[in-house]
This record gives sequence, structure tokens and C-alpha cells, in this order.
Amino acid sequence: MRKQSEPEVFRITGARQGLADDVRGRQRRYMISMSVRTVSVVLAAVLWNVERHVAIVALVLGILLPYVSVVIANAGRENAPRLPSTFVPAPTRPALAAPTEPSAPESGREEPTSATGDAREHHG
Repeated sequence: MRKQSEPEVFRITGARQGLADDVRGRQRRYMISMSVRTVSVVLAAVLWNVERHVAIVALVLGILLPYVSVVIANAGRENAPRLPSTFVPAPTRPALAAPTEPSAPESGREEPTSATGDAREHHG
């Protein structure tokens, strides 16, 4: 949650989160999980003579949550996100269509033509 007076910041690089922000996030997650643990242990104590099954589940949660919280808090910094690709592929050009068959010359052989349409001399 950011304060109303702070401007919104957009991440445009693949750089990691700052160390201070990373530590702050870990502390926040740990404090939330320890608060849930405290509530579950108190709930177990209150419900022990009322609803024993719920109290046992709350007690087990209170016992296991510190281990899980420490593992999550010490899980190391996040992996650096992959940098955006700076490679821009060239647009693909459509394949040229097959040339249409011009009417055959009288000799029965086609004469190759240049780009301007003039007939070339045939050597052979």
C-alpha cells in the first residue's frame, strides 16, 4: 500500500526490487503470519473445553506456522525478471505469387524477358 502523497512509480526495467523494499516486504509477511499464529493459539486455548476438534486444528496451525513463516521470510530475494527483448523482428514479406503463363511465341519456346518486358537474345 502506498501513501497518497507519493507519486505512482512504474517499473520499466528488469532491475530487481530494492533491498529496503525487499526487507520491508519480508517483515510484513512475517508479521502477518505471526499474527495469525497468535490468533490461532489463543483460539485453541479458548475453545479447548468447548470445541476440542477446532481447538486441536488451531493448535496444530499455531505450532506449524512459525516454521512456515521463517521459511517464507528467508526464501531469498526474488529472481530478477527477464529483461525485455530489444530485438525487433523484421516484418515478414509475403511470398511472390507464381507468374502467370504468357501466351507462347509462335516457335513454341518462351523467350525470357527483362524487367522492362523486352525480349532477350537467345544464345545457343
